[in-house]
Amino acid sequence: MAITVYSTPSCSYCRLAKDYLRKHNIHFTDYNVASDKAKADEMVRKSGQMGVPVLDINGRVLIGFNPAEIEKAIHR
Repeated sequence: MAITVYSTPSCSYCRLAKDYLRKHNIHFTDYNVASDKAKADEMVRKSGQMGVPVLDINGRVLIGFNPAEIEKAIHR
């Protein structure tokens, strides 16, 4: 399973999303889009959004922190 989180250090919902994944022992790769322009561009291409967090779970792109949708994406 490949999970990517696009986030910024000051985003409280980003912290919630990452804490949720850690709590459930789910490995993910985190990119700070505030300091990585290439990853910020990648996030916008995938999501069409500039807001964070954006999660890419096996190709399913989720915008914002929504535990129910995260669970659905992980277990599909």
